[in-house]
Parts: sequence; structure tokens; C-alpha cells
Amino acid sequence: MAEKVAKLGVEREKDFMYYVKDGGVWKVQRKQPNVPKGRPEKVADGGFEMDTNYIYFVDRDGDVARAKRAVGGQKRKKKVRASKKKRSPPRKATKSAKPKSKAKAKGKAGKKKAGKAKGKKKRGKR
Repeated sequence: MAEKVAKLGVEREKDFMYYVKDGGVWKVQRKQPNVPKGRPEKVADGGFEMDTNYIYFVDRDGDVARAKRAVGGQKRKKKVRASKKKRSPPRKATKSAKPKSKAKAKGKAGKKKAGKAKGKKKRGKR
């Protein structure tokens, strides 16, 4: 999938990150807690021109390789449009049941259930 652009044979160190910039290979120290940011250092000059349609990287052998850039990201499945989906027919609005008189409504709401009184809970010593 990737093609080699320049054979450099760069020896990698564990605590460094390697990247390709302007046809050369650079390294910078990886971020670590309580360590100041490192300065980039040029490791090798590849002597090639970079194309914006490719991504460039340092491969396992320490050589510069490139792969076709995925423009636009990954393809996703097409969603079914709302117009094509089967819709259920609209429901008719129903009237809510109202009590016939105010006395009956007041009588139902006025009753309290027997149980614990509302308020702060009293806790014993733990």
C-alpha cells in the first residue's frame, strides 16, 4: 500500500518521535510528565519533494515511505430518507376526561394519604 520514497536507514530511539517535513526526517522528544518540551532536530535529508496528495512517514526500516491520502474520510452507509420510510397515520386528538363538578375534583385532591410526615428526617447517633 505504501511506496518507499527514499532509503535512509534512520536508527530510531525509543523516546523520540520521527516525522517527515520539507523532504527531511526530523525527531523530537516524546511528551513526558514533568519534562519540558523538546526541540526538533533534523536527522537526515531525504532530497525529495513532497506531494500534498500523499502522507509521508518513516517506516520500520527507517526509510521514508508515502501512502495515498484519504481525502474526505471513510465512506459511510447511506441513511434511508424520511420520505421513503413508512409513516403511521396521524392520530386523532382525544379529549381528556374532566370531572363533572368542582366538588368531586376538590374531594379527590383534598385527601391525604396516611404515612410518614414530610420534612427533615431525624437520625439517631451513629
